[in-house]
Amino acid sequence: MPLQNRVDPFGDILDLPLRGMFTGNRGILHDLHTRTLTAKRWTSKAWLVCSCNYKNVRREVMATRSWTELFFFDEATALAAGHRPCFLCRKPDADRFRACWAAGNAVPLPSAGDIDTVLHRERLQARRKRVNMLLFPLDDLPDGTMIAAAGTAFLVARGQAFRWTAKGYERTATLPFVDGLLTPPSVLRTLQAGYRPLIHSSLSSFLELQA
Repeated sequence: MPLQNRVDPFGDILDLPLRGMFTGNRGILHDLHTRTLTAKRWTSKAWLVCSCNYKNVRREVMATRSWTELFFFDEATALAAGHRPCFLCRKPDADRFRACWAAGNAVPLPSAGDIDTVLHRERLQARRKRVNMLLFPLDDLPDGTMIAAAGTAFLVARGQAFRWTAKGYERTATLPFVDGLLTPPSVLRTLQAGYRPLIHSSLSSFLELQA
């Protein structure tokens, strides 16, 4: 039976067939005996994006009470949902993220806790995903930004929007009315300062045609 452990750009945890490039967690969210989610969707402000290959350790999903293994289609999806790179298993990426966060948000080099506090405020509204106001035209958004349009998530790359689906990114002829920004504002500024999230390979064929 498929487990409910895939995270979409809205931060919802779903039962989807997609295989994730990354794992991560928000604390312990599952019942150990049934391997199903409880009513909780986080138990910590530290929402992490982790490597699937850290020290070649293979975990049995939802089999212990250490943390609930979640999976992300790619890093852009995880950032949109409100997660950030783990400082243990992805330290080089996390260090780059922190440096770009400091530059983009005009703050001293933050601790992991500082980042988590800001993200927790920006990612949620009444316990649901916050869709923030989009203050920039599409052409000015950095690659890896996620927006919501007509209730659907779209990835921005090279000034174009590509629909997020459980099977990969899809080209769209027209973009519906934009609801707002899924990527938290502080993370958007981090991307503007030069952090480049890893994006699923399904986008590559569209961009290669334009190269």
